[in-house]
Amino acid sequence: MNADAKTLLTHARAATRLPAQDLNRARRFYAEKLGLDPVDERPGGLLYRCAGTDFVLFQSTGASPGTFTQMALEVDDIETVVSELRRRGVSFEDVDVPGLVTRDGIAEIEGNYPSKGARGERGAWFRDSEGNMLGVGEPVF
Repeated sequence: MNADAKTLLTHARAATRLPAQDLNRARRFYAEKLGLDPVDERPGGLLYRCAGTDFVLFQSTGASPGTFTQMALEVDDIETVVSELRRRGVSFEDVDVPGLVTRDGIAEIEGNYPSKGARGERGAWFRDSEGNMLGVGEPVF
């Protein structure tokens, strides 16, 4: 593999795609529960932008099993975000697996990627109207 092939995608932007069996229902959930409105749309797709990062909800006959985090949003104050989302009717998941226990919907996660400079992370997970598993996380410095 030559050097060009190794760096082919290093400057590409990643963009998440989330399936929606009912795009109108998903639009309402993202607007009413998350406070997000699409910045653009096309037949069968809604484009959202958060701090310069894009994600798309697309009309699909398939569905995710919702057994893993499909998209995470990094926030500065997870307690405030979780509290406000709960006020809007979002239900958070209790994730209890070895080394990870949620308390009041928020998990303390040991370790983080050294390049991020954090010693850990706090995280919380919920499902959107289509069953997609979403997360919010706050780095712990």
